[in-house]
Amino acid sequence: MNMVTLFFLFVCVYTALCSSIPLKYDKIYSLGDSLADTGNFLHSGAMTNPVIGKLPYGETFFHHATGRCSNGRLIVDFIAEKYSVPYLPPYLTIVESLKLKGEHGVNFAVAGATALDSKFFYEQGIGQALWTNHSLTTQLGWFKQFKSTICTTKQECDRYFKRSLFLLGEIGGNDYNYAFFLGVTVNKIKRMVPSVVGSITAAAKMLIEEGAKELVVPGNFPIGCLGAYLTLFETKDKTAYDENGCLKAHNAFSKYHNAELKLSLEKLRHEYPQARIIYADYYGAAKALFHIPRHLGLENGALNACCGGGGPYNFNYKARCGHIGSKACKDPSTYANWDGVHLTETAYRHVATGLLNGNFTSPPI
Repeated sequence: MNMVTLFFLFVCVYTALCSSIPLKYDKIYSLGDSLADTGNFLHSGAMTNPVIGKLPYGETFFHHATGRCSNGRLIVDFIAEKYSVPYLPPYLTIVESLKLKGEHGVNFAVAGATALDSKFFYEQGIGQALWTNHSLTTQLGWFKQFKSTICTTKQECDRYFKRSLFLLGEIGGNDYNYAFFLGVTVNKIKRMVPSVVGSITAAAKMLIEEGAKELVVPGNFPIGCLGAYLTLFETKDKTAYDENGCLKAHNAFSKYHNAELKLSLEKLRHEYPQARIIYADYYGAAKALFHIPRHLGLENGALNACCGGGGPYNFNYKARCGHIGSKACKDPSTYANWDGVHLTETAYRHVATGLLNGNFTSPPI
């Protein structure tokens, strides 16, 4: 057998082996808030004619509004692309349509959702700020309903979810946002953290017991770098800002939440050694956006919103993105911040790449 024949034989065998290796995940299930919602809020009817249901939301990639709180794709979309899984349909569209089956996964996330139930916020006197009552508890209920349609026995469900990736969040950020935006003090909000983290951990526990084998639980972003926070908590005290122009106190709060979440997940790993529980460091992955934005091609920086109604950070509460008096920038790819609360597709791509490369997930995805 000559060298040419051997070479072609090697190529054929190698190709056959590679083509027979299955992709790591064939289904993705997502829960969370507006950082992951692909349309549930829009279909929930929680708000009449919400701005996320019309342009400029969705203008960059989908060229129409999809219910995503950005100009294009979200982190969950880039993760789906990585594993050749179709973009996740919102659960409420599956309920409405007989054509959508959710064979490759489902998105249960809802924009504005909280980790704690709405009752907590009404008891605290801040329930009027809620966008939606579809909390994490509601989303878990939806998952159970969906699960009952695809498998019944434990053996059957274990087989179905064998190569499924569960994304639990980001969730919890809105619990704090609602309180911060209504003027609740940092110290008082800090007392919420054990309850919020406890709710996220309890949800992770339930998903594992329902069949999840691999679960990604993200922490919070550096909220002190968001246009909404920078506008609402603007101060002349220069010591309140870090070298990137972000609010130190609010970023320290995000770090505190993330540290508590990581400790809770570590305990959960000991309780469920058979499951792979992955912490996603959204804070760390997003840090470069605000530290070296121009190095990443974000020529217009990271603090100013692409879409807004003016002001130092282009965030105007009376003329938020999509409302009368606001307008979107010409090139969102040069911005990290989309509307003062959410990031652009470019920023989400950067964060997703960091997660998928394993640099900001522990253990790596």
